[in-house]
Amino acid sequence: MAASNSLAFEATSAYSNHLIPSSKTRFFILHEFPPPDVEELWSSFLSRIDFPSHYDAPEYFLEPQWAGKRPFVILAFHEGDIVGVASGIHLDGNTACGVLSRPQIRVDTTQAVIASSRLAEGLLQEAGKEKLITVFAWNWVPLQGLEQQGFLRRELEGDVVLDLKLGSDAIYKQFHENRKRNIRAALKHGIEVTEANTREDLTAYWEVYSRWRRTERKEIVHNLSFATIEQVQHLSHNHRRFLARYNGKVIAATGLRFQPCGMVEYANNCSLDEFINLRPNDLLLWRTIEWACQKGFTKYSLGAAHPFLRKSGGTVTPICRYRLDRSLFHQHDLKDSVRSQARSILARLPAGIANGLRKLSGNR
Repeated sequence: MAASNSLAFEATSAYSNHLIPSSKTRFFILHEFPPPDVEELWSSFLSRIDFPSHYDAPEYFLEPQWAGKRPFVILAFHEGDIVGVASGIHLDGNTACGVLSRPQIRVDTTQAVIASSRLAEGLLQEAGKEKLITVFAWNWVPLQGLEQQGFLRRELEGDVVLDLKLGSDAIYKQFHENRKRNIRAALKHGIEVTEANTREDLTAYWEVYSRWRRTERKEIVHNLSFATIEQVQHLSHNHRRFLARYNGKVIAATGLRFQPCGMVEYANNCSLDEFINLRPNDLLLWRTIEWACQKGFTKYSLGAAHPFLRKSGGTVTPICRYRLDRSLFHQHDLKDSVRSQARSILARLPAGIANGLRKLSGNR
């Protein structure tokens, strides 16, 4: 069970003994829900840091969508306490912690260098011979330990993040007038928003979700089974699903993911095309903000920064990508460099020519 480094430990599927860190332990690697002693230390860590998210918590392992993706968690230790956590999966020969809209790494800000360094050690061990390791993190705290291990840092656009400590009334005042107008329109049309709790709610949601996936209005890559959606509804400690009804019929829905007393995240949304003009999605977003404020969450990440979400006020908070490219000739880094140069050239061209070239290349 001990790794090649005697001060690093890997938790396997058979917990023959409790994993009790010593003052010299650097990290644990977990592949399933932790034993009680580690869970207690982990929960203590989450209570010390600001706005932890759901995928920073032990319940990460309860998510049904990780089947076949070899989920893992790295816990960084310093003097017997957890000072950092990174969760991730293995997919198509790559090791990934989060995606460009959802960081899955957190560190104790008072121990950021130590924590990120030990998380990097754990990631290198977990990745084995995989050629690409990618970590997405909020830009609030630089992860120098990753850079010291050769990870390249790139700042991305990030997500709209709302400060819920302001209260729902103050947040509403920040809304774009178009958002306020759409909320009033939804209310005028009689749209009602409730939480999904019953089997009937689940069935109604599945119908909307299934029809939404077949829409011709835009490309949908979301593809979950009914069984997965049902399991998520039962994970009420970290998930909520809100339904918008018109004349009693469910026409749209929004899912939230959260860590109690920490961060709430806009996880997903689906709606029926024929009812879009009733503005159910604007009202859904507003009701989730009200709910999150009432429940005492500190921040709300809207999961992207496109125009619909920017109308909610808040701050567009950058997300940083840390990537270690171990492929031959650093192919991934090379492609990034080529794309950056192409974007720079396009930005200097007349709009008509630039748009024409984008269409020819398939980039709209």
